[in-house]
Formats: sequence, C-alpha cells, structure tokens
Amino acid sequence: MICLTGDLHHMSLKTGNQQHCEITEMQTGRFFLHFLEKYRVKMTLFITGKSFLDEYQHVEPIIFNKLIETGGHNYDAFEHELFHRVWNKLTHNYNGPSFYQKNDVLKTMDIIYKRSGKVINIWRNHMYMHGVNTEKILFEAGIKICSDGVSKNSHALQTHETGIYNLPINIIPDHEHLIHAERTPTWIKSWQKRYNWSDDFGSQSYLINEWGDMVLKQLKRNEEKGLLSNLIIHPITMYLCDKFEKIDEILQFISTCENIHMSELLNKE
Repeated sequence: MICLTGDLHHMSLKTGNQQHCEITEMQTGRFFLHFLEKYRVKMTLFITGKSFLDEYQHVEPIIFNKLIETGGHNYDAFEHELFHRVWNKLTHNYNGPSFYQKNDVLKTMDIIYKRSGKVINIWRNHMYMHGVNTEKILFEAGIKICSDGVSKNSHALQTHETGIYNLPINIIPDHEHLIHAERTPTWIKSWQKRYNWSDDFGSQSYLINEWGDMVLKQLKRNEEKGLLSNLIIHPITMYLCDKFEKIDEILQFISTCENIHMSELLNKE
C-alpha cells in the first residue's frame, strides 16, 4: 500500500527551488495533476496557509481535484527565520513557544476552511520541524495524523500518548537527496560541512534517474513484504529535475498498487 504525499509553498517564501523556477510552485502543482490523472493516482498535499490567501486562484483547482487530499503545512512555513533560529538556540525547539505554534496551526486551519470549506485532519510541518509540544497542539486542534520526519523502518501509524498518530516518511525523500536547482554538488558539500546533515537514508544526494531507481526499488520491496510506503514528492522539485520524466515512471508503478490518501489509514485502524 502506497501513500503518496507532497508539499506546496507560497511564493513569498522565496525558497531556492522557487528562485530557480520560471513558473510558480503552485503552477508546478497544477502541471503535476496531469500526471496523477494519467495514472489515476491519489496524492495527499500539505499546503501552507498563506498559499490560500495569496494564490488561491492556483490552489483551488488543485485541492478540488478528486485525486487530491489537503493537509496543513504551517501558515507561513517559518518565514521569520531569525526568530525560529534564536528560539531553537535557546530552547532546542525550532517551532517556537506553545502559543506561537498553536496560533500557527489554528490560523492555517482557519484560512483553509474559510477559502475552501475543507476541514483538515492531517499535518506536516515545514522541513519536518517537530517540537516537544507538536503532538499536543495538533491533537487539541483536531489533527489526527502528523507526518514529520524520516524513518525507513516505520510502516504504520504510531500512536502518541496524546492520541494523535505520527507517520514518518519511509522512502528516500526527494528534495534533500536530489542534485537540482541551487543544490549543486558544491552547494551540497558546503551545506554538509556546515550542518553535518543526514537522515535515515544517509547524507548523499543523487541525480534524478539514480534517485528514482532507488525509490522504485524501495517501493517494490515494501510491496513484496506487504508494508506501507509513505513517499514524499515535491512537484517543483520534479519539474526542476527533469520536467516530470522520472516521476512519470514512478507514478506508473504506483498505479499498479493499492494507493491511498493519508487520512484513509484512520479507517484501517
């Protein structure tokens, strides 16, 4: 069983990917819909609240496509970087104090509901940032599943003491493991030196075809074992890498498997 997920961000965030793309991130999301429709593959998209305010004309056709499920991805995706860096330095919690996190969650849920009428119950923090109060705040706001972090051996919903479920990504992520846009080999080497970054799949980055083959191998292995795969795909990353060429192959395989929206897992508990 495969749960395909992705993240979409507002353009005022000015990410490196956005600065290397001649169209908006939300437009890459709309183009990605054509490939989902081609193979009838469901996708859960975590979208920033600010997108619903600034770019709703591009958000609307995405979230009302019947293949798409909508989740929250913070309101402004930690735009006030200095504040978060200082708070992390002081408390080892990048997300911010509890009242700040709570406001972010409720503000995101509110703008999504006001613009679209959708009540969301799934969440992913930008950059998988997960603080000590995250589960409690999300659960009290009505969120049922949080999909933060990377854990290659996690293949089911993990029950937290608050009542919320955690569901980490268990297939090698795209953005952090791909050479693309600003993430050149030189940039990656400097970034690794500065942060000594690594996740459950190591610290290396790959060209799109090698990465895609790794994804397919991992998906097929999980299918053979009857395990749940939680895969993350950023439409803008796929667009920048090869204009969706390799993801077309991946989606073709996913179409041969049981494919679900993340919230459908709640009905299987």
